[in-house]
Amino acid sequence: MQEEYIKWYSPNLNMDIDMLTFGHAGHPLLLFPTSQGRYYENKDFKLIDSIHYFINSGKVKVYCPDGIDSLSFYNKGVHPAERIKNHSWYDKMLLEEVVSRAQHDTGHHKVITAGCSFGGYHAANFAFRYPWLVSHMFSLSGAFDIRGQLDGFYNEEVYYHNPVDYLPGDHNPDLWKMKIVLGTSDRDICRGYNEQLSEILNKKGISHWLDIRPNADHDWPIWREMLPDYLSKL
Repeated sequence: MQEEYIKWYSPNLNMDIDMLTFGHAGHPLLLFPTSQGRYYENKDFKLIDSIHYFINSGKVKVYCPDGIDSLSFYNKGVHPAERIKNHSWYDKMLLEEVVSRAQHDTGHHKVITAGCSFGGYHAANFAFRYPWLVSHMFSLSGAFDIRGQLDGFYNEEVYYHNPVDYLPGDHNPDLWKMKIVLGTSDRDICRGYNEQLSEILNKKGISHWLDIRPNADHDWPIWREMLPDYLSKL
């Protein structure tokens, strides 16, 4: 499997960013780490190995950008206004630096977003904010309401990064073109978030798959089963 380590200075974040890519061609897949996870987490926990067929056959090229949750949502040492501002800069970095690179590398205009746990939030939030750039969104045990990370603070910036708030009133036609999977399980601590988001999508008439798997916990073994299954349905 072709693997490349990339490091660059991000003008949006005013810091260096690390990223791993896997594969040589195919549809670009942005794969986010879990809460405060690093760019190598999905490799270390064998999620990349679980989709090696799709990578080696040139069906997808995977981009694993570093996360900055420790500077944003989990940064309890700063005011919540600064936490959400830092996340907004991260979102801008993804849009202007990661997606643009993936488009140039692969020749595809649209990307796939995916992630496990809090990575599922990142996958969903980016997809729903920029639906004209995302063909498929695969959330694996995601949580989609970030208000609990902000100690009761709320402003317009929080609203536009909280899918359960902004999605009901969003009428961008590209939302109805996106292929959406909400993966969860019977013992998943985030199952309720997925059922809530599924209800929002149902009310809007947006087709999606709420995949509730039996006898599984909020952990890597079920995620290693889910992601190759979802990719096989591209």
